Amino acid sequence: MAIKYLKDLDFNGKCALIRVDYNVPYDKSMNITDDTRITATLPTLTHCIEKGAKLVLISHLGRPDGKVVPKMSLKPVALRLSEVLKKDVKFIDSPIGDVVRDAIIAMKSGDVALLENIRFYPEEEKNDPGFGKFLASLGDVYIDDAFACAHRGHASNEAITHYIRECAAGTLLQDEIEYFNKAMLNPAKPTLALIGGVKVSSKIEVLKHIMDRVDYLVIGGAMAFTFLKAKGVPTGKSLVEETHVQTARDIMELAAKKNVEIVLPVDAVVAASLEDGANGKVVPIDQIPADLAGYDVGPASVELFKGIIAKSKTVVWNGPLGAFENGGFDAGTNGTAKAVAESGALSVIGGGDSVSAINRSGYASKMSYISTGGGAFLEMLEGKTLPAIAALDR
Repeated sequence: MAIKYLKDLDFNGKCALIRVDYNVPYDKSMNITDDTRITATLPTLTHCIEKGAKLVLISHLGRPDGKVVPKMSLKPVALRLSEVLKKDVKFIDSPIGDVVRDAIIAMKSGDVALLENIRFYPEEEKNDPGFGKFLASLGDVYIDDAFACAHRGHASNEAITHYIRECAAGTLLQDEIEYFNKAMLNPAKPTLALIGGVKVSSKIEVLKHIMDRVDYLVIGGAMAFTFLKAKGVPTGKSLVEETHVQTARDIMELAAKKNVEIVLPVDAVVAASLEDGANGKVVPIDQIPADLAGYDVGPASVELFKGIIAKSKTVVWNGPLGAFENGGFDAGTNGTAKAVAESGALSVIGGGDSVSAINRSGYASKMSYISTGGGAFLEMLEGKTLPAIAALDR
């Protein structure tokens, strides 16, 4: 793709419209509980400010369905951004129109403003051309730095690009593209994919697409039990997608044809329920009691995975290997994270639950790259072209 980056644009004296993803969690008092998505945009914001631009930031928060929902206001984000940017950020809560245009015209180089939740407007999610054209008229250049919503073609990340002269990817989006390309398009071999999570049904296209790109495929999480069932292994009360047992067989057959080694757990931590982690016990994978369910991979599985990780030069990880949120079922994910962190391999982690699991493991800082996107990362693994990224291709 012919995508421009920040270094390719002249920002001096210009107004930069920057699509960011400040869809951050609030508590009941509208206090931000995790500002990772805010701080992740600082390199882009700082670059544009230093190069002489004034910045108008566009973001969404939650799903207000095209209506004004006060509890989904971005005002708390403007306050937090002012703190982390160490610069006053003007919050423009007026409806987009002449008042907003006048406020932007009055800004000076280096000033930063944040518009109110763009999803308060129904035209946003409809990718309305007229709305995109109006947004484009507010600035001189457009920067997309919102990877987490790049799989959605909306007015503020797709339609807008058709009506503004210059477009580019911000630093965060550039990193997402470049690390994904390193891991999936031109990886150092051998390449390992660690795929976990609950359902095979949500990962079918991922599993099929990566077969031409990986040498090893480690499958964990609850979805592993559907594969084990497909091999005739008793799974007790473990979660199995009965309607996708044949799908699992098909994927294993495809792996054999592609010479990809599929690695499944050899033991599991089982318990009577998800809330019974304190009483979990380790059993061989083919000896799960009929009245118990598996909620994590066991220590022998972790050792097996470590051996595969040690042989790999590239590791792509999507989905936790167990119910890491519950005490007693996080050792498998944590042990595997430690092995990846210490392996020296290029490691790219993506997917909402995966990121949460890695952050909880304590090894996040030792991974090569942790994606900010959940659905967007998954769709890239499926081989899809994301609308917002395609829109930057000039």
